[in-house]
Amino acid sequence: MTEYVVIRLDAEDQPVQWVLADSDGTRRSNVSTGSLELAATAASGRAVIVLVPSVDLLITSVHIPARSSSKIKAAIPFALEENLAEDVERLHFAIGKRQENNRLPVVVVAHDKMSDWLGRLRQVGIEPTIMVPDSYGLPRIPGTLSVLIDDDTVMFNDGADANFVLQGVNPSDVLVFAGQLGDSQTEDAEKSGHLLAFCTHEQDERLSPDWIALRQELHSVDVNVLPDGVLPKLAVTVAAGYGVNLLQGKYGKRTEYSVVFKPWRIAAILLLSLGVVGMALKGVGYYQLVQDESALRAQFIAEYRLIRPDDTREIEDPSAIVDSIRRNTGASTTPQVFLPGLRELGAAMAANSAAKIEAISYRAGVIDLRLSAPDVPTLDNIQKAITASGRFQASIQSTDKVADQINGRIQIRESGS
Repeated sequence: MTEYVVIRLDAEDQPVQWVLADSDGTRRSNVSTGSLELAATAASGRAVIVLVPSVDLLITSVHIPARSSSKIKAAIPFALEENLAEDVERLHFAIGKRQENNRLPVVVVAHDKMSDWLGRLRQVGIEPTIMVPDSYGLPRIPGTLSVLIDDDTVMFNDGADANFVLQGVNPSDVLVFAGQLGDSQTEDAEKSGHLLAFCTHEQDERLSPDWIALRQELHSVDVNVLPDGVLPKLAVTVAAGYGVNLLQGKYGKRTEYSVVFKPWRIAAILLLSLGVVGMALKGVGYYQLVQDESALRAQFIAEYRLIRPDDTREIEDPSAIVDSIRRNTGASTTPQVFLPGLRELGAAMAANSAAKIEAISYRAGVIDLRLSAPDVPTLDNIQKAITASGRFQASIQSTDKVADQINGRIQIRESGS
């Protein structure tokens, strides 16, 4: 849980207000009013949320099907261009999280305004963690119309996409503007019929006639009086994470990588040194292998010239030369008996698992086996299984009984040899 100092900025010549609030939406202090320097003292060592006037912003939402953040950022200025009075190059676009209806909340503000707000804050040493329009402090409740009256300003949201601020009007005027009352009300729009209002005691008394009129038009009107002013209500809502943070793009917090990586500097140097040493050792090993290969090639060529002095061609592939010599002398380049014979023996032993190989030897194309088996028929089965392949001829050379086992010797050779 994070404790924030929530500061509400007003005009430059006006005092500011601040209050402490937790990220779980709990208020932690009374409202304080004073200079921005005093607010900076209260903010020392704490995360800071700054509320800026929504009257200086455009709050809207757009449907952008793209999912890539870079494509979304590129598309939004063009999607809103017709609704903007200024050149998009002079505007900052802050984007919120995609809503359930697949629309993206967007806040548009002039770069001049952002520079002015951040300049005032940094002049007194405040580095805000979050900067959000103050109208986002009005809770958004699905299916409910919400208004917050702050002096001559009325903040409004319809619990869905509509979020705006009007000055010099009453709540009923705002509902008419939003299409919730009067001739501007759309016939096919689904209306909740419930209004949730927040205001001070003075505003409640001033707007008493308006509340009476609205109760005639709506199903219900619930007025919540704010004894300590509007800031605590705004603060607990934004501290809980609601709203679009304006500190994005060029205004986002830059990571000081030198600070982040400082604790890992020694480890990084050691890792880099290990990598350099490893590459150096591999280079030395490769050089040594090249030298050894050159020496072996020279030795092979010298020996080959003694065998075939008339062959003066350049030798590119010593392995091919060796195979050629073997073929010319009739020597086989692949095993003819041993490995294929072992395969047949393995199959025969698998079928007669009671037998066990005691010793095996191979010489001059003949495999000699010494086995132990529970009886002579088992030895006979092994001999017949090997012979059944047609390629090999197996013969039992001898048998003798030792205790309750039969020791035998079987010889395997190619058929016809």
